[in-house]
Amino acid sequence: MSFDRAHEPALSDDNGVDPTLAAPNGAEFAALGLAPEIVKAITHAGYAQPTEVQARAVPAALTNRDLLVSSQTGSGKTAAFVWPALQRILNARLDPAKKRVKGQPQGPRVLVLAPTRELAQQVSRACTVYGYGVQGLRVAHVVGGVPYHAQLKALRAPLDVLIATPGRLLDLMNSGAAILSQVELLVLDEADRMLDMGFIDDITTVAQSLPETRQTLMFSATFAGNVGHLAQQLTRDPQRISIDSHTDTHSAIEQRLHWADSIHHKHALLEQLLTDKDVDQCVVFTSTQRDADEVAYKLGQIGHAVAALHGGMPQGRRNRVLQDLRFRNLKVLVATDVAARGIDVPTISHVINYGLPMKAEDYVHRIGRTGRAGRNGLAITLAERRDVGMIRRIERFTTQNIAVAVVPGLEPKYTAPTMNGPSFGGKPSFGRGRPGPGGPRFGDRGGFGGGDRGHFGGGDRGHFGGGDRGADRGGFGGGFRQEGPAAGGFRDGGRPQGGFRDQGAAPAFRDAAPAGFREGGFRNDSRSQGPRGQGGGGFGGGDRPARSGFGGKPGPRRGGPR
Repeated sequence: MSFDRAHEPALSDDNGVDPTLAAPNGAEFAALGLAPEIVKAITHAGYAQPTEVQARAVPAALTNRDLLVSSQTGSGKTAAFVWPALQRILNARLDPAKKRVKGQPQGPRVLVLAPTRELAQQVSRACTVYGYGVQGLRVAHVVGGVPYHAQLKALRAPLDVLIATPGRLLDLMNSGAAILSQVELLVLDEADRMLDMGFIDDITTVAQSLPETRQTLMFSATFAGNVGHLAQQLTRDPQRISIDSHTDTHSAIEQRLHWADSIHHKHALLEQLLTDKDVDQCVVFTSTQRDADEVAYKLGQIGHAVAALHGGMPQGRRNRVLQDLRFRNLKVLVATDVAARGIDVPTISHVINYGLPMKAEDYVHRIGRTGRAGRNGLAITLAERRDVGMIRRIERFTTQNIAVAVVPGLEPKYTAPTMNGPSFGGKPSFGRGRPGPGGPRFGDRGGFGGGDRGHFGGGDRGHFGGGDRGADRGGFGGGFRQEGPAAGGFRDGGRPQGGFRDQGAAPAFRDAAPAGFREGGFRNDSRSQGPRGQGGGGFGGGDRPARSGFGGKPGPRRGGPR
C-alpha cells in the first residue's frame, strides 16, 4: 500500500519517550539538522526530545556517511533512520539535478529492508507520520503473504520510500517490477535478525543491484560474526555508533523467574498471573505455533480476551489481531518470536515467557515488548527443570540474574535448581527434594526427552526443527519462507496446507478447539520433546505450523524423515 501523506499521529511510541509530556517547541530536533517540515511532524506527535540513538545517529546520517548502529529495542532507532531518510527526500526535491522526469523510471530514493512483515509495517507507519509535512510523500511496503496486485500498482507509481522484506523484494526484482536504480539510501533494520532467518544471500543480491554511490545504514543488536562480514561488504568506511547492548540493566523492566514442577503447574501459574489487576495488556510467548493456538484457546475458554499471532496465519488475520491489540480489544496476545517482532504497543505491561526462546538473544527482544515509551514493565519467565540450561545461557548473555519468585498457593513442590552463583561458570546443581506422590522424578536432563538439546526439534538447539529461526526460511529448519514458495510446503502468511483459513474478522479467541485438541489440559512444551515425547510429537521447535493432533502420538507423516 502507498500513501500520499499521513493524516494522524502514529499508534506506536517507538521514539522511546512518553508522548504525554508537555508540548515541545522542537528546538532540540531542529538542532539535529532536520527541516522544519519534519520537526513539525515530530512535535505534532508529542515528542519532547530525541533519544540518545537519535541524537547521535541522525546528525551523522545527514553527512551522507555509512553507519553501523547498535541500539536496544525500544530506544527509538526507527526514527533514527526515518528522519534522515525524509530529509534526503526533501533535499532531492530542491536539487535540480535530481528532479524527476516524466516517462523515466520512478523508483524509490530510499530502500528499507526489514526481517518481518510486522516490522515493515511499523516502519511504513513511522514514515507516513513523520512525513506528515512532506508534500506528496509516497511510501510503499511490499511483504510476503499478501497479493501481488496492490504491490505492483504501488511500485508503478512514483515512489519516495520503499520498505520491504528481502524475499518478496527479490521476487519483484526478478519480475522487473521493482526498479532500484535510483536508490540513494539503503537501510537494513535488525540486520542480525535477517541473517538469522537466512536472508544473507537475498540481501547481498539486492545490494549488488543498487548504485555504488548509495549511503548504507545498518542497525543491528550486534556486529559480530556474519553480521560484521556483511557490514564489511555493504559499507564504505562506516562510522560505528553503539548506544547500549544486551548487557544493559533494562531498568524499566522488572524480571522474575517462576519454577514449575510440570506443564500443568506452569499453566496454573499462567492463569493466576493473568488475574493480577496490574496487567493492562500482556504478551505470552510460546515456542511453537501449535502452542500459541492451544494456549490462546484455553485462555479464551476461561474468559480472557485473547488471540494467537504466529507465522502460519494469513496476513489479513495477523493485521486484524494487531489492530485489536492496539485498540485494546485484546488483553492477552499469545505469540511466537517471529510474529511478535515489530510489535510496538506501549500499553503492554507484562511479558510472560510460557515457552522459552530458542536463543538467549531472543529473550532480550521478548522482554523489550514491555517497558516502552517511558513506562515500567514486568517480564516473567515460567521454567521447568529441563529449562535450567537455557536460563543459565540467558543470564550469561545478559550478565544479570533473574530473580526467583513464587505465587502464593502455587509454590513448586520440588526443590528449585540453583544457578551456581553470579559467575555463571559452573554446571547447575539440582535440589534433591523428594517428589510428591505420583509426581515425576527429574534427573539432570529432565523428563519427556528433555535436556537443553532435545531431539527432532526439542530444546535449545534441536534437530530437524531449528527453532524459531523464523517465518522466512522454510523446510524443517523452523517454519516458512515469507516470500515465494516455501520449501516446507507453503508461504508464511499465505494459506497453509490443511491449516488456517482467513474467514473474515478474527474473534478475540477461537470458537472451537484447535484440530485434534485433547480435552483435559495442556500437552508438554514441544520445544523439549524427544522422539518419545508425551505430547504432540512432530518435529518440534520454532515457529512451525500445527500438525494434526495434540495427543500422545504424532500426526501422519507426509514425506518427512523416517
